[in-house]
Amino acid sequence: MALIITDECINCDVCEPECPNGAITQGDEIYVIDPDLCTECVGHYETSQCVDVCPVDCIPKDPSHEETEDQLMAKYKKLMGETA
Repeated sequence: MALIITDECINCDVCEPECPNGAITQGDEIYVIDPDLCTECVGHYETSQCVDVCPVDCIPKDPSHEETEDQLMAKYKKLMGETA
């Protein structure tokens, strides 16, 4: 499932450069994650890089975008231009 940034975000700017898919951008008030681009770093890393660097733990899984590991890998391959 994609991740989401909650309103506990302090706009510290550390998560955005860590996202290998460019899924994190500055929103109107806090950073936001595009669920169409978020693979939870599947295909790139063993752990979600934004979660690892977040100093306030405000990046949980987004329950409105549930995805399996296989679905995340398929999304990664599509984003990377690989055939599934």
